[in-house]
Amino acid sequence: MDKGYAAWAARWRVPLGFLLGVAYLVFCQPTLPLLAAGGLIAFLGLLLRACAAGYLDKSRSLTTGGPYRYTRNPLYVGSFLLGCGLAIAGGRWWLAAAFVIFFLLIYWPVMRREEDFLRRQFGEAYERYAEAVSLFISTRRGPRPEGEAFRWEQYRKNREYQAAIGYAAGILFLILKMALR
Repeated sequence: MDKGYAAWAARWRVPLGFLLGVAYLVFCQPTLPLLAAGGLIAFLGLLLRACAAGYLDKSRSLTTGGPYRYTRNPLYVGSFLLGCGLAIAGGRWWLAAAFVIFFLLIYWPVMRREEDFLRRQFGEAYERYAEAVSLFISTRRGPRPEGEAFRWEQYRKNREYQAAIGYAAGILFLILKMALR
């Protein structure tokens, strides 16, 4: 992956995500069945993100426990589920397609860029981990690490509660938009 593009994607992912979010808020047309199905998928993504955040001690140690045994990027897998779920709840197929394209064009290079950083930071330990666990979605799992456990203090330190607030606000918005139609 072109390092210049990966750096650009890392820098612009939040502003572009907000732009996509505004389009979503304007054009979504939720229905009760889609809100229920999409809300559940999004909630599962939120739970995965929460679990991952409770294990992650960014840049200080190589996290390989919890959901990191199944994917090297559980936060991004959780974000993908969260985004897909909300896109489904929004009731517009093209919003879902836009989200998937956005995710692939922006977050895939960001994951690769972060992988390069982890290789430099943790060397051989990361190489062994990367051989055992897939980048995104895996059917295999890595070995159980010693001493790693979910910690609420890490969840709070990683500010993952912001994703929970965003999820709740999104669902509330969809309910209000559906009710006002």
